[in-house]
Amino acid sequence: MKRILFAVLGAISLSACAQAPQGAAAAAKTDPAKADAAQPAVPTGNAPKVAAGSADARAVEAVRTLNPKVDIDKVGPAPMPGFREAVVGGQVVYVSDDGRYLFLPGSGGALFDTKAKRNVMEDTLAGMRRDLLKTIPASERIVFAPPNPKHTVTIFTDVECGYCRKLHSEIAEYNRQGIAVEYLAFPRMGIGSEDYKKMVSVWCATDRRKALTDAKSDHGAVSSKQCKNSVEQQYEVGQRAGLTGTPMILNVDGVQLGGYVPPAQLREALDKLAAESKTAAKPAAAVATPVGGL
Repeated sequence: MKRILFAVLGAISLSACAQAPQGAAAAAKTDPAKADAAQPAVPTGNAPKVAAGSADARAVEAVRTLNPKVDIDKVGPAPMPGFREAVVGGQVVYVSDDGRYLFLPGSGGALFDTKAKRNVMEDTLAGMRRDLLKTIPASERIVFAPPNPKHTVTIFTDVECGYCRKLHSEIAEYNRQGIAVEYLAFPRMGIGSEDYKKMVSVWCATDRRKALTDAKSDHGAVSSKQCKNSVEQQYEVGQRAGLTGTPMILNVDGVQLGGYVPPAQLREALDKLAAESKTAAKPAAAVATPVGGL
């Protein structure tokens, strides 16, 4: 499935509450200093000064393809062969020497095909997420839906996250936009935390919808309850799906649409994905598939 390029380079971070760090691996970094020493990086700025036709020039062109307005601070050799390293708006990116692929490291990561203007990693991740979501029964989701929804999204949520609360405060507007929301639990502070206990209480409540709304209100009150529940399973599915913060919004195909996304903007994104999916299903010779963004 083709992936619309929702975010331009340097705007990959989502409006979401971060998950608690998981061990020493969260602090691990790779030091490219030795590679830089081999050949000084070329300062570029808004008017890159690189040799025409060089790998550096192709790297600059690749970055400009995704975002023509972004500042490029430098470009030079990468720690691995076949790539150039660029610092773009304070963020390190890697571009293949032919300029075709741009890799954005860090939390979540992304590998862009600059010609197709899509995140090729998302194709694999979306299919995996779609299969993972199938493991959670419909009965274990907390659903807020209009009578005849145009779109359905799955949202991993947390009762303590400010962005999750903001999203839920607008749940009626999401429904008015024709969007059904199916909530899954992701207590971002981890299993056994107070956050986790609150979410267990929500999933054990007689009226889960009311309990979730109450838990996300300013007073955050929810009656403590225990029962057989799937909160831990949902948390594990979220981790396997690559969740790093809440909320995490997925469409029916497993494509991640962001963290907090305003109702009208989310409807627009879902409409574009649906239209693109229909276009991709037609014979390639008959249709030229447009590439767009929000």
